[in-house]
Amino acid sequence: MNDSSPCQANEPFRVRSIARDEMRLFFEWANGEGWNPGRFDGPCFHDADPGGMLVAELQGEPVASISCVRYPDNFGFVGHYIVRPEFRGRGLGLRLWTAGLARLAGCNVGLDGVLDQVANYERSGFRTSHHHVRYGGSVGGAPVVIPPALKQVPLDAVPFADVLAYDRECFPVDRAVFLRGWVAQPESVALGVLRGGALAGFGIARAAVSGHKIGPLFADDVQVAEVLLLGLAKEVGGPVVIDVPDTSVQAYAEPLVQGLGMTEVFRCARMYTRGRPAMADHKVFGNTSLELG
Repeated sequence: MNDSSPCQANEPFRVRSIARDEMRLFFEWANGEGWNPGRFDGPCFHDADPGGMLVAELQGEPVASISCVRYPDNFGFVGHYIVRPEFRGRGLGLRLWTAGLARLAGCNVGLDGVLDQVANYERSGFRTSHHHVRYGGSVGGAPVVIPPALKQVPLDAVPFADVLAYDRECFPVDRAVFLRGWVAQPESVALGVLRGGALAGFGIARAAVSGHKIGPLFADDVQVAEVLLLGLAKEVGGPVVIDVPDTSVQAYAEPLVQGLGMTEVFRCARMYTRGRPAMADHKVFGNTSLELG
């Protein structure tokens, strides 16, 4: 967002963290932008870093939002960057953006930005790592064929420590508080796949304004990913979307989703200030969220 014109000196302006029960504001604004937000994402986002959910107020009226989540080990993520349309062009977004990034000083910061704003993010020090490609469609009618070596189970049948350990391979840092709530959202489905009794992948489909969003989808290989994707789609029984990383895994994930009749909806750029963190890229078939990474 290019919102660089100065704010007038006589306009009372402040940035504050919002409370957990105020996260509905983030949902409403994201829905207004056509982002099809998850219906129950807000509390999980807030729990990830309660101080990182920021709103800008002008004369006491909320005018802009941003999430600047500070994870452990100096990793941060920016999302929810929205200025209400009637307040754009006054520099308010830039002031909020500056305040948010200051909160993440010293971190390697990531974000998922729309492609036409990449140049603006580059001016703040971000560099593109790869793209996330969103695919959507209704695949609930496809048969779920589970190979004999694999066993699909509800994720709550798997010890949370095992789920967290697998997640830690696929995400730069430990995010236990966030993950515990994320896998237990209302109106969601969370599945795991076991191979030889060990967790070989897991995925979550959560209710959105329209259909369900699948994320994350982490798996040892494309065979496990297919079992999870089909299993989740069958359970929710309607349209789903998934954000596939444009990395080496796409050679397997893209034919998988296209073979199931899913089509590209849009794409965005994953960017970092200090380069892509170390993680098991080959296991990431679907990103968790475009807001928190």
